[in-house]
Parts: sequence; structure tokens; C-alpha cells
Amino acid sequence: MILLVTNQRDLTMDYVVRELKNRDIPFFRLNTEQLPLSSSSMGINNADDWKININGCDISGDIVKAAYFRRPGIPDEETLKITGGHKEYLINEWMSFLKNLYWRLDGRWLNSPTSIVLSEDKPKQLILARKVGFSIPDTYISNDVSCVMNLQKKHDLIAKPLKQALLGGDNEKVIFTTRIDEVSEEHSKSLKLAPVIFQSEIEKKFDVRVTVIGEKIFPVAIWSQVSNETTVDWRKGGKIDLKHECIQLPNDIEKMCFELIKILDLKFGAIDFVCDKNDKYWFLEINPNGQWAWIENQTKLPIAAQIVNELLKISDKK
Repeated sequence: MILLVTNQRDLTMDYVVRELKNRDIPFFRLNTEQLPLSSSSMGINNADDWKININGCDISGDIVKAAYFRRPGIPDEETLKITGGHKEYLINEWMSFLKNLYWRLDGRWLNSPTSIVLSEDKPKQLILARKVGFSIPDTYISNDVSCVMNLQKKHDLIAKPLKQALLGGDNEKVIFTTRIDEVSEEHSKSLKLAPVIFQSEIEKKFDVRVTVIGEKIFPVAIWSQVSNETTVDWRKGGKIDLKHECIQLPNDIEKMCFELIKILDLKFGAIDFVCDKNDKYWFLEINPNGQWAWIENQTKLPIAAQIVNELLKISDKK
């Protein structure tokens, strides 16, 4: 049995579900925001001593052979049927339950939740990427205006969030990578509020998304320079007609992709590069739990199939 840990709105997981159904492979999709609707229990005899019954379906530790951790949800007001301080208490109790469940599944994950969290550290990614041999834009993470001003003397700069790319609230907003104007002392107060990633801007030929799954690699060029809106960040403006083209990576770049994945203790990784006008590849970041469904849509690359293949390899070891 393959366990899929996600939320009910995760369209990317739908692709995996379809692939599993097409192959008639048993699976259980656990939309974790629905846990308050379940009957769940854990014992302490061993790590497999747990079971969940939800929506009339059962799953237990002794039958799970592999697991895919995607985007688990937290219980919401609709499932909890309660608000206020009691809601916070109940959420924390369920999150604690899940934390232990994740530990119990150690060795069965495509990417373990622990490896995902540790791999999301962007400065760590850049240091390790440089160590394996990737070219990295000149980078500082800083809230110090003098540091940014000195860097700007040498390069045109872009800025992007260190972690949180979404501004919540009534007017929810995504923070895209942005080309910045000249920084001066008058920006010191606002810059002090939080650290920001500042990098030298690489003049692009195209963007590259490389999806690594086990021993397979799926590199795709995203022709972002055809529109002014997508020049700096191809996601900006929500353009869905950007050309996506399957490409062959240089051998050394491909080798370094696999090496980085291994160092981060991952079996899946979505790596972003810039290819400059001299065909040189520059590492930007790796998302250990990145989106990929749109890549499969655009290119017909068998990403869902390869994820299932990797889950089956894990299953065979159990």
C-alpha cells in the first residue's frame, strides 16, 4: 500500500492518483485537514502500531510500504466545527499526532518531511550547490543597507524572499523575484525589517526547471524572455503560454544535480537554473517539494509515472 499525504485541493497529487489507478496499485490518500473526521489511534508496541479510519476507509502502519509527502493541510474550522482557543489547541494536538506518524514512516518516504524542511534552507542550498561545482550568482542575505549598496556597486541586483513568498490577509499577494533600483541610506529603515536575498542579475537566454526523481532527470527550458513581464521572474503575470522545451543538460550539470540531491538526502527535487546568453548554467535554488504538474501538462514528460516508479522501488525494499 502506498500512502499519499496531502490536502484535498492538491491538484498535483491528482496526477499521482491517476497514475496509481491506471496501474491498479493500492493506495490511500490522506488529506490531513480531514483528520478530525477520522477515528485514529497509535500504540507503542512498535512504529507500525497505528491505524486511521476516515470516510469508511482504513489504513494501518503494517500495510504501508512507501509514502509521498506533498502538501498536508491543517484542520480548519469546517472540519473542527469550533473556533477560538479551543481550535488552536485541537490543531496542535493533531499536528503532534502527525509529527509522530511521519517519524513512524521513516525509511518509506519519497522525501522525508525532515529532509524537506532541512533542504528548504536557501543559504544552505547555495553553499552546498557551490560545493558540488555549480556557478552561483554573487549573493548576500542581508538587512544591512551598506552591504546591499556595496554589492550594487558591482552588479545590477535582483531581490527575493529568504523564505516566505506569500503575503497573507484580505489582499493576498505573491512576492516575485524583482529587479531593484538603486539602494541608498534612505532605505535603511525599511530594509532593517527583515533579511532579503540579494543577487547579481544574470542576463538570461532562458530559465530552466530540472525535475530530478531517483535516477531520472527531466530538464525543461522555459522561454521567459519573450515577454517583458516574465523577464526577471517567469511566474509573474500568470502567463500560461510561455514555451516549455525539453532539453539536454551538459553532462557536468546533470551530474551535479544528482550529487546535490544525494547530499540533501532527497529522492525528488525541483531545481531552478538560469541559462545565460553564453549557454552557462547558474544555480538559483532547489525546491525539495516543488510543483511539477504544469511541466507534465506542457511537455508530456512522465513525471507522475516516475514518482510512482520510485515509490514502488521503496515498496520493494520493505
